[in-house]
Amino acid sequence: MTIARDLLIVAMDTAQGGPVEQGDLSLSLAGAELIDLMDARALFLDGEFIVPGDPPVTDDRLLREAASSLVRQTPYESVEDWLWRRGRGLSAAYLAAFEEEGLLARQHRRWLPAWTGEAALVDSPARRRAADRWAAGEPLLAALGTAVGIREKPAGDLQGTTDDAAATVLAAVDDAVTELTAVRQRRAIEKAAFDNIWRGQ
Repeated sequence: MTIARDLLIVAMDTAQGGPVEQGDLSLSLAGAELIDLMDARALFLDGEFIVPGDPPVTDDRLLREAASSLVRQTPYESVEDWLWRRGRGLSAAYLAAFEEEGLLARQHRRWLPAWTGEAALVDSPARRRAADRWAAGEPLLAALGTAVGIREKPAGDLQGTTDDAAATVLAAVDDAVTELTAVRQRRAIEKAAFDNIWRGQ
């Protein structure tokens, strides 16, 4: 299992205060993929820039796709640019992969078409492993969970538990999620103001 897959599982299982924002989750999944690829020695960071290495040896199709989409010529892509590019729609891609692999099932209602059923995780070794890592407060998973709002703050201090490259990725994820949140808030304010105009207020 990868950190990205674990993150999606715990996001579906333990989100506090309602579903996780899909944009936030997509950005965090893109960050998790970078950490997974660093662990697989498929890339390293030169400051904030992603330098690709050899393709990872993995059965994870999404991780292979992530590796194949790395910019392989200079100037290399920054972590921030990667998050926004790779993160576009990434949570939906992971959900589709989970469903194909039998990790998700649709909860059908008799009076609705099958495709409208809500997706739910099935019991699986992958789900149990992710839950164990989450309960143990695995630092990188906890930090990514904090970014998407499924944990109020990381379990313990990250200092000394992760390297500079992973810390760079986590900081970029935090910044990107904060920026996306600000965009959503601004649009909500603009929409409310527009609605008030139409109401004659």
